[in-house]
Amino acid sequence: MKIAFGCDPNAAQMKQELMAYVRTLGHEVFDLGSDDVIYANVAFSVAKAVADHTYDRGILICGTGIGVSIAANKVKGAYAACIHDVYQAQRAELSNHANIITMGSQVIGPELAKCLVKEYLSVTYDPNSRSAPKVARICEYEENGI
Repeated sequence: MKIAFGCDPNAAQMKQELMAYVRTLGHEVFDLGSDDVIYANVAFSVAKAVADHTYDRGILICGTGIGVSIAANKVKGAYAACIHDVYQAQRAELSNHANIITMGSQVIGPELAKCLVKEYLSVTYDPNSRSAPKVARICEYEENGI
């Protein structure tokens, strides 16, 4: 898979560690930035590139993971899940079809972050799952506002 990464300046070290790790898992890695103190800008860049299928998935990091998640979710077709445990990492894609995960560099350490990324990248959304109607409703609302 092609994975886009972005972060705020405070999370640059964790991003570098995760990008190196994701390469060892056999994925292509693309760095969309970490220098802008307005983390929303990099979140928008990653979200747009994932939503338009330039990249398969995205990983965003800021202090808590919350800000980049909110920003990424403003982009149509981007579905970002803020995760902090392995079950959330798995279910983000498997149940919720999240094409982006976000994490907080001041909330979790790099070894846990690696576990979360590995789990997230190891699963694929099941369109026949019991969550499929829920995901479809989110997409319908995004498209029609109803």
